[in-house]
Amino acid sequence: MKTRQGTVAVELTVNGEKRVAAAEPRMLLTDFLRHGLGLTGTHVGCEQGVCGACTVLVDGQPARACLTFAVQVEGGCVDTVEGMAEPGALSDVQQAFRAEHGLQCGFCTPGMLASTEALLQENPDPTDDEIREYLSGNVCRCTGYQGIIAAVRRVANERKAASRDA
Repeated sequence: MKTRQGTVAVELTVNGEKRVAAAEPRMLLTDFLRHGLGLTGTHVGCEQGVCGACTVLVDGQPARACLTFAVQVEGGCVDTVEGMAEPGALSDVQQAFRAEHGLQCGFCTPGMLASTEALLQENPDPTDDEIREYLSGNVCRCTGYQGIIAAVRRVANERKAASRDA
């Protein structure tokens, strides 16, 4: 890919699809996803890594996209909220957040969903205290967190029941 002076081609897999776009070496992953690739589901909040709104999964691990340079993930895999389910559908995590009122304004939701998916991959049956601890880096100003905790518990229970039935 030909790039303009001062930029480099960054190639990575985003939501299961190989993508390449030009980026300045100091371009943040949030800007690369939103402006370079048109994936606006990753929200930009505090731009200091504190609020968690920009959380995405990089090689399966939660990462603050506002603190990560796009060039750092060259060749890696990034999963964003857009890749959680097929277009027009909801993933089980998204369905649980909806059913348990784990979202209101929605600003923190993409980061919460990414962190929840990472938590459940790491610990498929977390306690409420483990959920609180894991999600403590994601700030929500609307919900009071009870719906979020209930949503995580719900999807964990649904996945556990599905694996028993399989």
